[in-house]
Amino acid sequence: MSIITNETVAAFEAELRRGGEKAQATVEKYLHAVRRLMSFLNGAEVTKERLLSFRDAMRKPLRDQTVNGYISAVNAYLAFAGLEHLKLKLLRTQRQPFRESERELTEAEYERLVAAAKKQQNDRLYHILITLAGTGIRISELAYITVDAVQCGRAVIRLKGKARVILIPGSLKKKLTRYIQKRGCRSGPVFQTRSGRPLDRYNIAHMMKSLCRAAKVSPRKVFPHNLRHLFARLFYAAEKNLAHLADVLGHSRLETTRLYIMSTEDCYQRAMERLPLVI
Repeated sequence: MSIITNETVAAFEAELRRGGEKAQATVEKYLHAVRRLMSFLNGAEVTKERLLSFRDAMRKPLRDQTVNGYISAVNAYLAFAGLEHLKLKLLRTQRQPFRESERELTEAEYERLVAAAKKQQNDRLYHILITLAGTGIRISELAYITVDAVQCGRAVIRLKGKARVILIPGSLKKKLTRYIQKRGCRSGPVFQTRSGRPLDRYNIAHMMKSLCRAAKVSPRKVFPHNLRHLFARLFYAAEKNLAHLADVLGHSRLETTRLYIMSTEDCYQRAMERLPLVI
């Protein structure tokens, strides 16, 4: 399998899905990376030199952390294809001490996005926004917000031998209940296509981007995972308990949770300016 073809990618996909241990989002990310590599190779054999060229090409438009995601996916494919000797090493990255203010979605900007969805009478997108922000769930977990889950006020996710409970606040439960009644849904995911399948993550991201101009919010700030970050910051501001936030977000390591509540450089600057030490 030294040449990547549509057939080998399909076989790789089947292997990824076998056993149902990998989340749908993970499978999609792996396939996206491998297809991007296939396009880069354009029919050429997989060699170490070409893999390194692919990695370097990815570093130009993408951050190193994103490139490492591609490398992990490609390495998984190489292992599947019997080409483990060609695996690439991950790039060394240094953790940033500050959060990028250019990508931080503020509460006011979130409110403008919600208002824009309302003004456009996009009922589905409005409820998606408040569900993601109101629960702190990952976009891949939206499919677990089902009619039954809304009725119970909680959803249970079971993946990779682990169970995660998603709590649905009472105010959100009321809004989703009205939405479900209006749509005439009786079972399954609350947010689904006409054929009854859960909405695709990329379609949701595209719908969110469509609100940017009307809401006067930078498109760089508008993507589903940023609503999870907004939830984390507001939850921590109210509770001041990192362990509780980790439980709600479903993190096994507090270090991961801490990344969600990092402050911007401006916040640190303002705090330092208030110190009475330069006399």
